Amino acid sequence: MKKPSLFERLSGSSHREEEYDFDDDVMPMESNMRRTPVSSGGVSIHPLASEERTEGHLPVDLYQTPTELVIRTFVAGVRPDEMNVSISRDMVVIEGSREERTEISGTDYFNQELFWGTFTRTIMLPQEVDVDGAQASSKDGLLTIILPKLDKTRQTKLKVRSS
Repeated sequence: MKKPSLFERLSGSSHREEEYDFDDDVMPMESNMRRTPVSSGGVSIHPLASEERTEGHLPVDLYQTPTELVIRTFVAGVRPDEMNVSISRDMVVIEGSREERTEISGTDYFNQELFWGTFTRTIMLPQEVDVDGAQASSKDGLLTIILPKLDKTRQTKLKVRSS
């Protein structure tokens, strides 16, 4: 069965004769959304009740410079103390929680598309990095992680001592 495209999910339309599009799998909070009709005849997307929610998916950009790997992701509404970034030589794990700061009744919403709750993203790195030289910063809701590449061609001469 073909999964509907992002446009089809948002608009409620359906084109079943097209082939499956792999990019549809990256819809960030697809499992946390449901569609409900609104009085104007359109479709409004609402998160499922909190007991039905799963973890949110965190979309990331990963690119390289000659000396570094750089990961960028939007974490708007998440304070640094609500995030945990774990780095190993070949993997980065970003975990966090975005909590709604005000209590709003579900019946008062006309449209609710923002994701609230926990999220986790594991990124397998294309090459090994220097864990000790890694840096992370957050500005205007954009988390940037800079990972220095390990220089595998670098050599060190060791002096052999006699005992």
